[in-house]
Amino acid sequence: MFACIFIPDFSAQAIIRFEPELRARSVAVLIGRPPLEKVVALNERARQSGVEIGATKSQLEAWENLVLRARSESQETSAHAALLDCAQSFSPEVEDTSPGTVLLNLAGLEPLLGPLPKIARDLAQRVYQMGLKANLAVAANPDAALLAARGFSGVTLIPEGREAERLGDLPVDVLLESFSSAAEEAARWVETFDRWGIRKLRALAALPEVPVSERLGQQGIRLQKLARGAAPRSLRVLEPRLIFAESVELEYPIVLLEPLAFLLNRMLEQVCARLSARALAARELHLNLELAATQPNGCASFTQTPTRTRTPKFTRTLRLPAPMLDAKIFLKLLQLDLQAHPPGAPIVKIHLSADPARPRALQSGLFQPVFPEPEKLELTLARIAGIVGEGRAGSVELLDTHREGAFAVRHFAPGEPASAESAPVKPQVKQSGKRKKDISMQENESACELAANTKENAKEEMSAVIALRLFRPPLGASVTVREAKPVRLRCLEREDIVGEIVWTAGPWRSSGDWSEQEGWSREEWDIAVPAETGLVLYRLVQDKLSGNWFVEGMYD
Repeated sequence: MFACIFIPDFSAQAIIRFEPELRARSVAVLIGRPPLEKVVALNERARQSGVEIGATKSQLEAWENLVLRARSESQETSAHAALLDCAQSFSPEVEDTSPGTVLLNLAGLEPLLGPLPKIARDLAQRVYQMGLKANLAVAANPDAALLAARGFSGVTLIPEGREAERLGDLPVDVLLESFSSAAEEAARWVETFDRWGIRKLRALAALPEVPVSERLGQQGIRLQKLARGAAPRSLRVLEPRLIFAESVELEYPIVLLEPLAFLLNRMLEQVCARLSARALAARELHLNLELAATQPNGCASFTQTPTRTRTPKFTRTLRLPAPMLDAKIFLKLLQLDLQAHPPGAPIVKIHLSADPARPRALQSGLFQPVFPEPEKLELTLARIAGIVGEGRAGSVELLDTHREGAFAVRHFAPGEPASAESAPVKPQVKQSGKRKKDISMQENESACELAANTKENAKEEMSAVIALRLFRPPLGASVTVREAKPVRLRCLEREDIVGEIVWTAGPWRSSGDWSEQEGWSREEWDIAVPAETGLVLYRLVQDKLSGNWFVEGMYD
């Protein structure tokens, strides 16, 4: 059995999918340049109110409550991609028939998903959750399901062998619109069948095959088989491409971040719904904003002028620590990122995409500490970074250099705890009982001797160990030098660090990274300065490249 998902008024529904508040209103979709705009699509409410396809924009002024929207190819592409995701979440064999139309094979799905009526209802419900209202039909061959979906509203099930009976009440126009490649060809066939008095598919299916072949050729025979629902074929299976993107073109440029967040919320919900339909999560989010065209002098241009303009683009990427699927978390992260990095110009187009990944599957142990959820932790780090600045919140990583205190702040991503299976296991060698006893006695004796020696050495060394308390950051200082040695110190940031230097040790020179732009060279001194409580030892450092002096720390 095969199922067909058909979205009537696809251009209108693609717009309504992004603007759900228009479901209860009459909507007309226009195409063309002003003032030659014409209606190319309507929703059911607009059709019931009397609006017709092909009407000009000036003719639509008679309808007060009619909502007019320009056709958006980007929104149609996103809506069709969502339809494909929905179909592929049910069956691996899916055919991309046309925009707004998808065929899928239901063979072998009944043991897994239930009887065919239940599968059809669940499929229609899944499409509705994607923001689209579809006609769905199930039949024994793909073309019969396609005709039924285009001709009947709601969910239709055609038992095998009764295709001609159920399809007989459909007008011939449905057949020609479904299987004619050009509008001129469809009009020619309609004129021919109208002269013959054929209005329904039942009348076309009842014609004798030989006269039809003589007058209409092989194309006529094919149309007759389609009208009978007796044209079996195989699906042109679509190779799945894991691309989850949503786009929207704005009628008016957006300047503030609040209306942008409102649009991003809808796009993120749609992306998450598509990812959820494929049992996937997002690993990275890519936001591409097309900004208003600017003149060479930097002024924004909102009107079409002969002056040469350039269209800048603004791109941001959010790398998540773990695959996530929460639209609210994504929206907050994007808001914090855009607050720290504003676009700087009005926005005219939004493109949002997600890199898919398998959801994380991790089971914590009973004796392991409880870690915060990656979603909440990422949001907390983003808020901290918004306060302290980018690059100031994360995990510290030591750099591969001899430079004192060189480190970098990386994006924090907690690693998965190592399992017990991955822990190294020491090989065990079987030994006799006597051998084990001798070895254990030798180990005990050596351990006692080692502990005694270590304790004695520690007592001797502890008397000479002193601690260096580093100042973060180092304190600027003014130093008087005589005969290449510092003789007087005055700290610029602390008044208590001042006085004559009565003892020095050093200097110890070090340098490196000469091949890089930020090379370094320093000279260290250990000095003693008198104080009220006695002598105080400091670590004094001079930056040889700049000539500045710093008090790096104090010895205890």
